[in-house]
Amino acid sequence: MTSTTGGTSGTSGAPGTYSPKPGAAPLSRMIRAQAVLETKMLLRNGEQLLLTVVIPTLLLVLFSAVDVVDTGEGEAVDFLTPGVLALAVLSTAFTGQAIATGFERRYGVLKRLGASPLPRWALMAAKTLSVLVTEVLQIVLLTVIALALGWSPHGNPLAVLLLLVLGTAAFSGLGLLMAGTLKAEATLAAANLVFLLLLVGGGVIVPLDKFPGGVAAVLALLPVSALSDGLRDVLRDGAAMPWGDLGILAVWAVLGLGAAARFFRWE
Repeated sequence: MTSTTGGTSGTSGAPGTYSPKPGAAPLSRMIRAQAVLETKMLLRNGEQLLLTVVIPTLLLVLFSAVDVVDTGEGEAVDFLTPGVLALAVLSTAFTGQAIATGFERRYGVLKRLGASPLPRWALMAAKTLSVLVTEVLQIVLLTVIALALGWSPHGNPLAVLLLLVLGTAAFSGLGLLMAGTLKAEATLAAANLVFLLLLVGGGVIVPLDKFPGGVAAVLALLPVSALSDGLRDVLRDGAAMPWGDLGILAVWAVLGLGAAARFFRWE
């Protein structure tokens, strides 16, 4: 008699029967795959690419070549490069992420992803990894251009890294807070407006000492001012560790990420 069990052994329930094994992929693989997808979407978006790459590059080249703003003693590129690096972090971690996440929330993308095996905190981790990858590409590009323009960086690389990481955390928290509480159209308008205001009043292009004393003191407490001034202290002046600016960024990071975690709405 011919046995029929051989053809159905694949459904017997024995360990290792199925190939591939059913079930969710490992969490690390899901986060990595989502981060790759987020990065590709970011780099394919023409408007965000303009904001995150083209605008900082043009500002660096233009204001280094044309004497429009009084940047004080020394070469203009030595003053401008740290500020433009801070602007690049602002454009990616805050403006770009806020706009993209706001429209994902509006179109129900976040709601659908929230129902997938990928935990919501892991989705935010993937978005953060995407931001970091984009920032690395930005910083490499801007550094090459600045060096070609005659930039002479100094200081402690660890201090630069800490400033960039805390700046990214602060801007990411604020961007996610905006995207998770406002409507997509309001997020688009507000994020771009904040970007322009901080470009002018955040010590990126115009030194803070050009503003009245009281105004300059308030502007110095903004995260982009702390990041640009901290980077300038290290890369131009050779400071070891700008603790004051790091402290300001740390406070903004805690407040921004805490508020985003508390008030972010997925629908």
